Amino acid sequence: MKRRRQFLQAGLASLVLVALDPSETPAVLGMKTIYQKELPSLSLDGWQVTVLELTFPPGMSSPKHLHPGFVLGYILEGQLRFQLEGEQETVLSTGEVFYEAPGSVHLSSGSASTARPARILALAFGEKGKEIIKLV
Repeated sequence: MKRRRQFLQAGLASLVLVALDPSETPAVLGMKTIYQKELPSLSLDGWQVTVLELTFPPGMSSPKHLHPGFVLGYILEGQLRFQLEGEQETVLSTGEVFYEAPGSVHLSSGSASTARPARILALAFGEKGKEIIKLV
């Protein structure tokens, strides 16, 4: 019974936090916005999200590709070389976020270090039953 009450209290507290404006949340929680971006205008009916953990060993790069949907990525560890077609290559570090718009061509990604891997958490949004990545 005690566990059940604790579970319900924690769930209720979570709902309250979701409903609050971020500026009103208690500082004790350690909540901060690290990235915010307007998303494309589309219906997500019939879509799903695939969450991937990617590890790029030193010296390894991904092939040129695109995602029919959109991708949000978070650098968990290390530094990532990252370039989309039409943009300059950049190096993202632990705690930084990247966004790939639907259909944008991803030219390169890989560890920026010759000694350490880069570990990424990627959320790939796309239509159910369709591939989330296409080589180009």
